[in-house]
Amino acid sequence: MAKTILKKKVKRKTSSAKRVAPRPAAPGFDASSLPGPDDILRVELPNGMVVLARENFTSPAVVLNGSLRAGSLDESRARAGLARFTAAALMRGTESRTFAEIYEQIESLGARLGMGGGTHTSSFGGKALAEDLDTLLGLAADALRRPAFPAEHVEKLRGQLLTGLAIRAHDTGAMASLAFDEMLYPDHPYGLTEDGYPETVSAITRDDLVNFHRAYYSPQQMILVIVGAVKATDAVALAQKHFGDWQAARPARPALPPVPPLGEIKKRRVAIPGKTQADLVLGCVGPQRSDPDYIAAQIANNIFGVFGMYGRLGDVVREKHGLAYYVYGQITGGLGPGPWQIGAGVAPRNVDLAVELIVREMERLTQKKVTAAELAENQSNFVGRLPLTLETNEGVAAMIERMELYQLGLDYLRRYPALVNSITRADVQAVAAKYLHPARYVLAVAGPGESNDLHRTGAVAVRANAE
Repeated sequence: MAKTILKKKVKRKTSSAKRVAPRPAAPGFDASSLPGPDDILRVELPNGMVVLARENFTSPAVVLNGSLRAGSLDESRARAGLARFTAAALMRGTESRTFAEIYEQIESLGARLGMGGGTHTSSFGGKALAEDLDTLLGLAADALRRPAFPAEHVEKLRGQLLTGLAIRAHDTGAMASLAFDEMLYPDHPYGLTEDGYPETVSAITRDDLVNFHRAYYSPQQMILVIVGAVKATDAVALAQKHFGDWQAARPARPALPPVPPLGEIKKRRVAIPGKTQADLVLGCVGPQRSDPDYIAAQIANNIFGVFGMYGRLGDVVREKHGLAYYVYGQITGGLGPGPWQIGAGVAPRNVDLAVELIVREMERLTQKKVTAAELAENQSNFVGRLPLTLETNEGVAAMIERMELYQLGLDYLRRYPALVNSITRADVQAVAAKYLHPARYVLAVAGPGESNDLHRTGAVAVRANAE
């Protein structure tokens, strides 16, 4: 599940002492106005596909968003990157349309449509005028159901993917993230990157793409969300038209294996010649999205490394000591337990001191309750930004898709403010202590200098091919 760490843009801040007084814990909006069971139509088709639709006639556009259960969990180690390769090839030509015809039709509508592969799922999404929804769904269905995988385009894609991997090898943030996941998830699917490795991507054949699609692309557990200027019943009817006759069963996916517990501090340094900055990733295994303490963990992380200028980490590591270009905390739990990690970009000479300060802040978060002001500020932030997230059809569609994927319930958004405001200072400390372990963590550093403990980074594919 390795992903390139996104370096957040540095925001200017005058002084951490000039903090604005927190707003009341419950910003003034009516939660009943948020999307909910009474205005989201949910229909499960006989083939196992779930369609969700919500009407919004304030603009003439319509957005579709969805996913199906085909991801890197379904590929072998020897073919790491196959799920993403397959998803990238879907729109390169179908049984009835060439690559040029697909994109000419999309462009002629002024629409957009894209697809991508992930760990648990492959995703798709698009946008068009409501009057063109039928055509957009037809294009999406054609690509998802009947891709041709033209040999010429397979090779072009391979070249693009290999170029991306070559660029990754010189990206300090990406290589630190790669090494971090390999150490945190040893002998586990999450330890492999979705992008694959040069050796595995080079070995993937057109037949591999065809067979992966045939085996794992299925309407079973597929989610399609449609939001915009179309009646919900009409949206479901169009989904039925284009996907209802799709009959394809995928094999049962084995249960995700447990993550081996950390018994000590694990470190790895990846040398990248010619670099002047070091990127570090430090952390532990965090919660999955369905865990009851997930929201508490998100609030704890917001206080720790997000709020304002990167939270407590930003105050200490960046502002007070001037050690980091950026530093932040991140939780990425989904259908499985993602990492709770801290990322930072520092001068190589400052790595050890930055790590010491980060671990010290981990200890403080796990051993002492956050202040009442910190909790109130962050609760207000979580609740207050929700309506902004839902201002667009894209935001609503993405949220509804996540609600279905993680089985949160159609009333989740209306319950959300109360869930956030129910979190206590003790909850924040308890969840931090549960997942963050100052004496048992993984640390990966990429930058100039000498490499160590490199038996896996960049060599997973070699071992995988031997298997």
